[in-house]
Amino acid sequence: MTGSMIALLVILLIFLIMLLASAIKILPEYQRIVVFRLGRLLGIKGPGLVFIIPIVDQIIKIDLRERVRDVPKQRVVTKDNVTIDVDAVVYFRIIDPDKAVVQVQRYDAATDLLAQTTLRDVLGEVDLDYLLANREELNKKIQTILDSGTDQWGIKVTRVTIRDVVLPEQMVRALAKQAEAERERRSRIIMAEGEYQASQKMAEAAKLYEKAPAAMRLRELQTLAEIAREKNLIVVPAGEMGTGTVAGLTQAVMKKKKGRNSTILFFSLFFFYSHLFWLKLSQKQFWWLRLMDP
Repeated sequence: MTGSMIALLVILLIFLIMLLASAIKILPEYQRIVVFRLGRLLGIKGPGLVFIIPIVDQIIKIDLRERVRDVPKQRVVTKDNVTIDVDAVVYFRIIDPDKAVVQVQRYDAATDLLAQTTLRDVLGEVDLDYLLANREELNKKIQTILDSGTDQWGIKVTRVTIRDVVLPEQMVRALAKQAEAERERRSRIIMAEGEYQASQKMAEAAKLYEKAPAAMRLRELQTLAEIAREKNLIVVPAGEMGTGTVAGLTQAVMKKKKGRNSTILFFSLFFFYSHLFWLKLSQKQFWWLRLMDP
C-alpha cells in the first residue's frame, strides 16, 4: 500500500467520523429541533439523543423556555384626547415549534410588532382615569388579544404588564391639585364629624349640670382655680346670684416685679374654700330648721 493510498484512507476516515458526529444531536429538556428532509417538514425531535441524516436533513433549534420582550415606548392618545407615553413587557413561550418556524418568518419580531399595535389600540379606547385606575384589567385584555393573535404562530402569551405611563407636565400638576383637594375634603369631613360629636357630649353635660346646680357651681370654681394656677393669674370669683349666673368680676392680672412674674392666688383659694364651706352649711341648715320646727 502506497503512501498516497494511506493518506486517502485517513482523509476518508476523518470524513466519516465528522459525518457521524454531525448525525448525532443531544438536546436539553427545554430545546427541540424542527427537521426538514429534502425541503419538506419531517417533524419535531427531542429532547435527548437524536439522530439525523447529514446533508439530507436540515434542522432548526427552538427554545421552549418563556421569553421576556420589552415593548418600546409608544405614544398613545387616550379616549379623552390626552397624549401619553406607555411602555410594557410581554412574556411568551413557544408551544408549537413547527408553526413558529413554518407559519411566520421571525416569530419574535412579529410578536413585538403585534404587541405594539395592540397596546396602542386598547389604551386608545379608554379614558386616562380608567387607565390609571384599572391597569391590571387592561393588562389582561391586552394579553388575551395578543394570545389569540399569536396562536397561529404556535406562541402562547402568558402575561402582559404595562410598566410605565408618562403623563404631560400640565396633567401631572392637575392630578396633584385634584389629590390635594380630595385630601382637604376628607379632612374637613373628619373635623365636622368630630365637632358634631363634641357638641353632642356638651349638650349631654349641660343637661346633667342643669339637674345638679351645686355641681355646676363647683365646676365653675374648679375651672377658675385651674386657670389661676396655670396662667399666673389673680381670679376674683363671681357672686352667688343663682346657679350659672356671673354677677361678680373675673379678671386676670399679671404683675411683674423686677423682671419676675409674681402669682397671687390667695383670694381665689379663699373664695373657693369659702364657697365649699357655704355649701356644706346650707345643706345642714335645713336639718337645723327641721329640728326647730314645732
